[in-house]
Amino acid sequence: MKTSKSIPSGIAAGAVAFFFLVCFGTGCQKARTVAAAPPPSILEMDTIPRTPARLARGQYLVEGLLQCPFCHSDNDFAQRPARPIQGKKDGGQDFGDFGLPKGNRIIAPNISSDAENGAGKWKDTVFVRALREGIGHDGRALFPLMPYKYFRSLSDDDLASVIVYERSMAPVHIEQPKTALTDDVRKTFQPLEPLAHVPEPDHFNRLAYGKYLVTVGHCDGCHTPQDERGNPIPGMDFAGGVDLSGPWGPDPKKIISVASLNLTPDPSGISYFDEQMFINVIRTGLVNARPLASIMPWGFFRNLSDEDLKAIFSYLRTLKPVQHRVDNTEAVRYCKRCRSKHGFGERN
Repeated sequence: MKTSKSIPSGIAAGAVAFFFLVCFGTGCQKARTVAAAPPPSILEMDTIPRTPARLARGQYLVEGLLQCPFCHSDNDFAQRPARPIQGKKDGGQDFGDFGLPKGNRIIAPNISSDAENGAGKWKDTVFVRALREGIGHDGRALFPLMPYKYFRSLSDDDLASVIVYERSMAPVHIEQPKTALTDDVRKTFQPLEPLAHVPEPDHFNRLAYGKYLVTVGHCDGCHTPQDERGNPIPGMDFAGGVDLSGPWGPDPKKIISVASLNLTPDPSGISYFDEQMFINVIRTGLVNARPLASIMPWGFFRNLSDEDLKAIFSYLRTLKPVQHRVDNTEAVRYCKRCRSKHGFGERN
């Protein structure tokens, strides 16, 4: 933590003498106002002060909207909702090649408080750089599976709370390998520019706050299809169809075909949802009798308050409607709109 230093008494006495000499020698003029330097941001502190309020807010965000343990833990998909395996929460996760060419391996690191294998020796500013700029504790640019381009929109206070809560997590003694990337992949992304300050969102403006929650919750990371270079396809914001297939069930050898749903208010999206239905879906993981795929982190989102879920739904209703049919109960077919394969893809 940065601390201020006292002014040496000799310098202070000299300054007083100079003041009297100038005033009485030339006549006092109205003193010029010198703006005080702003206090250092809490995010510049090596150790952010731990307070009950920050701990509670951080828990709410990490275990809800941000779902940090979902990527930084081995999860049990035999459970509904899927949850971190006991004793492995925040201990890291091996994503394998993540669909990249041979020679690449993506690792979500151990971010628990373990001093040997985790983040126990990291300063809080290391977390700030990772979440705001996409720079790891070892100075490397983080692979953008880590959603720092969304997390950087967290207000200063919310980011500080997230860090305080994460630092309170129990140590997990798991040693993870490091992410390995080929030069061809590494040159496709760069760290982001630092941010001086991100203000607190207006909690009383439901639409604005809903947009904030949807942004930092990185909803469009799974619900907006991308082209071959990883760029969002124009006109397809939140329209779904992103291939999320994987072993998301009791049998880890069985691949379940699943694509993200269209969240826009188009008839092919969730126009038939009302506010209460949206809350019920998030709370139960069911769209009427149809279960959401376990890769959808509804087990974290269900921890959000009704007011926050209402704000999210209010914002989703303002999205531009996009006609794009996605149905995970139907046979997978190529879709020319999202350039991927999913149920009802041939009908778009």
